Amino acid sequence: MNKLTSAAIDLLRDLISIPSFSQEENKTADRIGEWFDQYGISYQRVGNNIWARNEAYDPKKPTLLLNSHHDTVQPNSAYTNDPFEPKIEDGKLYGLGSNDAGGALVSLIALFTHYYAFKNPKYNLLMVASAEEEIAGNQSLRGLLTKLPKIDVAIVGEPTEMHLAVAEKGLLVFDVVIRGTPGHAAHPNDDNPIMKLPKVLEWFQNFSLEKQSKFLGDVKITVTQVNAGKEHNVVPASVHLVVDVRVNDQYSNQELAQILIESAPCEMTPRSLYLNSSSIGMEHELVQAGIALGRKTYGSPTLSDQAALKCPSLKLGPGLSTRSHSANEFIFVHEIEEAVKIYIELLGKIL
Repeated sequence: MNKLTSAAIDLLRDLISIPSFSQEENKTADRIGEWFDQYGISYQRVGNNIWARNEAYDPKKPTLLLNSHHDTVQPNSAYTNDPFEPKIEDGKLYGLGSNDAGGALVSLIALFTHYYAFKNPKYNLLMVASAEEEIAGNQSLRGLLTKLPKIDVAIVGEPTEMHLAVAEKGLLVFDVVIRGTPGHAAHPNDDNPIMKLPKVLEWFQNFSLEKQSKFLGDVKITVTQVNAGKEHNVVPASVHLVVDVRVNDQYSNQELAQILIESAPCEMTPRSLYLNSSSIGMEHELVQAGIALGRKTYGSPTLSDQAALKCPSLKLGPGLSTRSHSANEFIFVHEIEEAVKIYIELLGKIL
């Protein structure tokens, strides 16, 4: 293991030991800043976001963003380990945020540090350790973008087993209302909104869209919440549903929202439109370089900071997605070692 990789693992152990729930990442931001100070790298801090540019940054060149996050979710009740104790057992580094996305974050920081002083690179490098990713907050990468240089392409660090997630589904959440006529349960009522519910659910079950994605498949529509009525003897005026829509890269959120609002047999109101799907062309040199290193390509169903980006973006990082948010979260030490090596080789092919 080289010194930079060893230092990255030590950094991850420190980050695990510091609670960094979304909107409470100030101390992990301090620790990341210490890394940049240690290596003589100038950086900026906006809220709990830390960002830095390579030494040879040239605004005339395209910029490659390297991004991952240092916030975590709350530990779930099934933990038997101390979530803030970064212990290593049987090659596994345990701790909250180790897999999602601490391993990717420290590996990207090591990558950026390795190439920080690289002379005359083809791409500028822009490293962002972002906050509030888990809640898609206003002070996340999305809120930071207006303060950053123009970004042309991005690598977003999330657990992908170091394979290339060349597309990622976007997210739309709708508040849905089925309206009817309220009244006393003892009297006739042909406009009970609860009785309309089966047809609406059937419509959502059967509704399909024309455009499929090679990597992301169909748009997925799921009813996740239903709520109606407060009294046993009162017909309610409405039934309320929440609908989760996972959007493929063939539709923008704006376009898909319009289709659903115009087609559905109920009122649909999107909570937001900004969590769009993401993708990068298979012909992009970043993808081709990864394929040349033996990495597979696939489409990711999970959301990340890619949703904030309008440029081509690739999700790539150590760890396994299904470990994220799990009890006794961990990442293998060898996964971080491999990640730093692959990241360095990948950029070596394009810089």
